Amino acid sequence: MNNRRAVLKAFEDHKEYIEKRVVEGIENYRKTNATLRIIDAEGNPIAGKKVTAKQTNHEFRYGANLFMLDEFECEEKNKLYRELFAQCANMATLPFYWRDLEPEKGKPRYAKDSPKVYRRPALDLCIEYCKEKGIEPKEHCLMYEEWYPTWLDTANLAEMKEALENRFRDLALHYANDIPGWEVTNETLYAFKECTAFYNEPDLIEWCFACAEKYLQNNKLIINDAHCNIWNVFNWRRSAYYMQIERALLKGARIDSIGMQFHMFFPREDEAKETAVYYNPTNIYNVLDCYADFSKPIQITEMTIPAYSCEPEDESIQAEIMKWLYSIWFSHPSVEAIMYWNLVDGYAAFAPQGDMTAGENYYHGGLLRFDMSPKPAFYTVKNLFEKEWHTEETLETDASGNLSFNGFYGDYEIIIHVGDKTETKTLSLTKNGDKEFQMIL
Repeated sequence: MNNRRAVLKAFEDHKEYIEKRVVEGIENYRKTNATLRIIDAEGNPIAGKKVTAKQTNHEFRYGANLFMLDEFECEEKNKLYRELFAQCANMATLPFYWRDLEPEKGKPRYAKDSPKVYRRPALDLCIEYCKEKGIEPKEHCLMYEEWYPTWLDTANLAEMKEALENRFRDLALHYANDIPGWEVTNETLYAFKECTAFYNEPDLIEWCFACAEKYLQNNKLIINDAHCNIWNVFNWRRSAYYMQIERALLKGARIDSIGMQFHMFFPREDEAKETAVYYNPTNIYNVLDCYADFSKPIQITEMTIPAYSCEPEDESIQAEIMKWLYSIWFSHPSVEAIMYWNLVDGYAAFAPQGDMTAGENYYHGGLLRFDMSPKPAFYTVKNLFEKEWHTEETLETDASGNLSFNGFYGDYEIIIHVGDKTETKTLSLTKNGDKEFQMIL
């Protein structure tokens, strides 16, 4: 047996606990009873008609980063990426890294025909693709210590703040109407040996969120930080990330959602030891339950689960881990999104294309292989949201023209069968929206 199976021990040891929380959580927090009344133009109930309620999308968000959109070495791969991405996502993370987005001052790479930067497709191209596929785009990220442009004097605090505000304002002007969610700060808990004039300012978080709120008044503002500051160094309400968020909120920052990364970037030989805490279901639920204190939704913003090779057993283990984790997060009432990181092997950061020994490629963490063929993990995500966590029922209206169904929150096609024909209408079943609907046939 592959000794990597040791990493599944934490899930299997807590199987009964997980299943109880997952089943109860999904039933209580991801579904609801909906009532539908079918009437004619005069308001009379239409009885005895078959009606199919077919879910077409989830209110819950899931997806990956879109960094390889039209970035491959051949059109065949570009086409497959466009098709396969849309099969496993209703949200996409877009690259707003300042250094690559604006390599030359005052000349941001917004337009589709902008000069190419690897893994940084032009934003207009990304928005166009998301609209075409019905995918919600998400911005990543406005302020990130490691990605300031080379033309900015990062030793000059006043200049940095002026440039940051100009960036926030210009991006909001161009994309506020297209992108609902914005990651305002990213990975601010690292202790850099050398840092910018702004990084150690006491009001770093509060300043960034106040600036973002000024220009993104109607958008969701998200704080984001790395896995190592959240899951494995967890001291309940005295955890660093918890206290950072608490402090910012007390000082008036409008944080709308809490981002948590989950990259398992550990050498194969250390995997079982390093992931023992990360994969412990009790610890995962404890973290989520603790941060739920803030009454803010939580997003798993960046996720990588290694396979380490293309061997069937390794890929099977990756898929099993994915199913456990997605089920735990989907069942928790505070979690609103799960975003995987790189969709395809061989095109990750800090590595030549196709070199599976270098950088993040080493982990074989994609859901697609280098040749674009789907792994078991790809089908795990697809099947969870399209089959296991999916509603499609055919019912019949009663004498009052009513029918009820218990469905997952999301968008629906309502297909009304009239003789040999059908008439299709739509509705959205949301946590905070209507649960009773009326349709005129």
